[in-house]
Order: sequence, then C-alpha cells, then structure tokens
Amino acid sequence: MNLYLIILILSVVIASFAQILLKKSAAKTYSSPIREYLNIYVISGYGLMFLSMFMTSMAYRGMDFTNVPVVESLGYGVVMFLGYLFFKEKITKRKLLGMAVILGGIFVYYM
Repeated sequence: MNLYLIILILSVVIASFAQILLKKSAAKTYSSPIREYLNIYVISGYGLMFLSMFMTSMAYRGMDFTNVPVVESLGYGVVMFLGYLFFKEKITKRKLLGMAVILGGIFVYYM
C-alpha cells in the first residue's frame, strides 16, 4: 500500500476524532464565552484538525488528485461510527441510505 495513501487515511480518521471532540464541547454549557472557546475539547479538536490538514497536504505530494475525494469521503462513515460509539447516536435507515448515495456517487465518478 502506498505510504501517501496511509497518511491520507490516517488524516481522515484524525479529522473525524477532531469533529467528535468539537461536538462534545458544543454539547456542554459554559459559564462564560471565553470558556466556551478555550477549553480542552476545543483546543484539542482544532489541534487535531490542524494536524489532519498538515497530513493531508503531505499526502497530496504522492497521490493523484482524482483519488483523494474517494479517501476523504471515508470520513463520513468514520464520523457516523464514532457518533454511534461516543454519543449513542442511532444509525438509521436514512443515514445508511445517505452513505449509499455517497458511495454511489463515488462509483459514478470513477465510471
């Protein structure tokens, strides 16, 4: 497997965890607006997003740009799975249909 592909997949997983941290922070109430934006969840979430952005830029060096959207769309499934694990969100038929539409779009894109 291509090293750049591994870096891109890892970047997508890191960005998905960052989104979970930011959602966890948004679900809480804070005593002041400063605490709302300067807490461990927000700082960690944006730090992971920055790391993910840096890793994605590194992965672009060795990958064909037409393949990147396919790997990036993996993030939708990862976020859905992490939401199920951390927030006990239900995976409904509608969400699965949405994932099928995304995968179908990728399939059509490569035809």
